[in-house]
Amino acid sequence: MSKEKQFVKEITPQSEDFSRWYIDVIKKADLMSYAPVRGCIVFKPDSYEIWENIQKEMDSRFKETGHRNAYFPLFIPESFFQKEKEHVEGFNPELPWVTEAAGEKLEERLAVRPTSETMFGHMYAEWINSYRDLPLLINQWANVVRWEKRTQPFLRTSEFLWQEGHTAHEDEADARRETMQMLEIYRDFAENFLAMPVITGQKTPSEKFAGAVDTYSIEAMMKDGKAVQAGTSHYLGTNFAVAFDIKYLDRDNQHQFCHTTSWGTSTRLIGALIMVHGDDRGLVLPPKVAPTQVIMIPIGPPKTREPVVAKVNELYAELKKAGVRVKVDDREGQSPGWKFNEYEMRGVPIRVELGPRDLEAGQMVLVSRVSGEKKVIRQEDFVQEVQTMLEEIHTAMLEKARQFRDEHMTDVDTMDQFKAFLDEKRGFAYAGWCGSADCEAKVKEETGATSRNIPFQPAVTKTTCICCGQEAKHTVVFGRAY
Repeated sequence: MSKEKQFVKEITPQSEDFSRWYIDVIKKADLMSYAPVRGCIVFKPDSYEIWENIQKEMDSRFKETGHRNAYFPLFIPESFFQKEKEHVEGFNPELPWVTEAAGEKLEERLAVRPTSETMFGHMYAEWINSYRDLPLLINQWANVVRWEKRTQPFLRTSEFLWQEGHTAHEDEADARRETMQMLEIYRDFAENFLAMPVITGQKTPSEKFAGAVDTYSIEAMMKDGKAVQAGTSHYLGTNFAVAFDIKYLDRDNQHQFCHTTSWGTSTRLIGALIMVHGDDRGLVLPPKVAPTQVIMIPIGPPKTREPVVAKVNELYAELKKAGVRVKVDDREGQSPGWKFNEYEMRGVPIRVELGPRDLEAGQMVLVSRVSGEKKVIRQEDFVQEVQTMLEEIHTAMLEKARQFRDEHMTDVDTMDQFKAFLDEKRGFAYAGWCGSADCEAKVKEETGATSRNIPFQPAVTKTTCICCGQEAKHTVVFGRAY
């Protein structure tokens, strides 16, 4: 076996152990290192650049819809949590507390931010006076801390990065419009930027955000059939407004409580896109989010090297000028085959090969990470061909992921059918649900699957509850999840 063929032997095949594959890939692709603090990781440059690309695109979409960024404190007084009982009960098990500082015991414990509804609520009560101050549309890019019992890099860590939007509105209708607008932004971003198909819908009462009236989510299927909740949007009603006294004078000069929302996504999107698209050779990164979209590799014997490298650098400059994230690997210490495997493993969408014969013929070779297809093009068409191929790769990745998801979805009428599906295959199931929390809890207890959401557009409509057999009020997507 050649040295090049052995390159990915350190990556466990997905079919053998998907969790092990995931850890192997993110370590071999140099995305992270474990930190000396339990449940924390160091984001290395490639993974942080993925996050920067996510952040840049999302931030642009938020600003287009009138939202502005601000930053709020990391530390939250304990008394803030006591004001919204359901909220504190939902987060209490995960809260780390600061009890002393500068050698002295604090008069009041401070929570390290798990989310910021309470801090926003406190400040909004100061800032909002009149209907003229509404709607107030603010987003925060920040880190949060949740002391998780079980952690997994990117997907669930003690500290992670995210954005959290918090808005205040005059009435329920306006707040609900905001809630659904942000959910749609998340859906469109997941599919048209990350090439990750998602199921949009409403969370059941037991799965909704602590303190929310209604929670909505986008749910993505990983290649092991498990779900990742990729984003959530919450209509909070007046719950936090009442707790924090967020009032405004309406047009009739009467005091009213604001209706508020919150919505967020996090660095778990990095883990999700790895698990949705990766294969046994490593990462497969969607072009729009990849730190490097094109890697250019000059090939050929040393005596022909100088003119080949010169042409590669010339074409590199053209591509960079067109806004493509491109790099050249002209290192002499590694063979072309080693480099090909290296950048396949790192998930770079397009590889460009140029050798002395290509130079003479005025051509070059483009290779797609997704299909492996080699395409010989004219050098004068280089920029256009690359841009076209990047678009084609995104489309192919989205369709491939959607096909996988659809092939791993079924509909079931009974618990036995669902158990058999989970034993024989992996994925999500559409099932009827009567609305009883007891029935929902029993499904989780017997199968390990949770309700992901009540989808807006289910492929089928179920009429009987999977658990009790009574009439179904909802068709729910159930699945095991990270």
